[in-house]
Formats: sequence, C-alpha cells, structure tokens
Amino acid sequence: MRLNRLIVLLIGLILAPGCATDPSVTGAVHTELVSPYRLDSGDRVRVIVFGQPELSNAYVVDQGGVISMPLIGAIEARGRTTAEIEAAVGARLRAGYLRSPDVSVEIDRYRPFFVMGEVGAAGQYSFVPGMTVQQAIAVAGGFTPRAEKNAILVTRSIGGAVGTDLLGLSDPVAPGDTLYVRERLF
Repeated sequence: MRLNRLIVLLIGLILAPGCATDPSVTGAVHTELVSPYRLDSGDRVRVIVFGQPELSNAYVVDQGGVISMPLIGAIEARGRTTAEIEAAVGARLRAGYLRSPDVSVEIDRYRPFFVMGEVGAAGQYSFVPGMTVQQAIAVAGGFTPRAEKNAILVTRSIGGAVGTDLLGLSDPVAPGDTLYVRERLF
C-alpha cells in the first residue's frame, strides 16, 4: 500500500513540471526592450553627414565596440544610443574639420540572434524588430518532436550584465539574444 502511494507521488512529481503554464519573466527582461536601443558588436549603423558624401557610409561596430570613420578615427559605440553617436561624431567634426556639421545616425542592420537546442535548424539568424520567440523559432525550422514548448531559455545582456531567464512564446526577442529550446522529459 505504501509502495503504491510512493510510486504515485514520484510519478506526480516527475510530470508536474510539464503541466506548467507560462513562465514568469523578470521585469528586467522587458524593461531592456522598451529602453532606447544600445549598440553592441555586430550592429551596423549608417552615418550621414549632410553635404559630405565622403563621410557618409555604413559602419560596423567591431569586437572592441567602436566604429572607425575617416578623419575622426574611432568612436566608442558599445552601450551608446544612435543619438549619442550623432553627438559624438558632430563634436569630433566640429573640432577642426567642419563648422556646423549636420549628422544623422540610424541602425542599418541589427546584430543577429541565435537559436539552439530542440529546433529544426539551430544557428544564427538576422533580427527583425518586433520579433517574438515563436517567430524566431519558426525561422529556425520550428520545434522538434522532443522540444519543451512552454518555456524557452534566453541569454540576454541586461544593463551590461549577461543573464538567463525563461520566456514564453509571445515574449519579444532582442538583438544578440541566444534562445535555447530544452528537451522535454516525456
């Protein structure tokens, strides 16, 4: 009798995680998505200096977190917004090259996101603004038959620190995210 109860209890404990609904997501994950976009390695920005076509071009943020422009050299880009880059480029150009430069900076291409684990084609993919976890997994070939579909692990840089959290299928993806689809137990 006791053995039967013990077996039923163990089976219940094993199956309980599979019955979970949406995972709880910390506020920091969503706060990072509504704050101004911060550049990092792999992003490409288009810098336009009006009236100066030789200075206007697309520049990639390198592994050191900088973009290198003609005349003014390296500009620190990691962790900065496009408005901050506009101000930095304008200030450098004003310091000896142009009287009143009119500079515009926009994101030309976001850094990629990554999908790993129980998906059809794990790998690196181009980010599209507004993308959800479900759309990102669809781009990666969808779930395999063994995939845990209720809770996806995301590794994301939040406030300069890398953290891991659980996301639901309707949660947004950010550039540079690494999504990991776990294997379910049963």
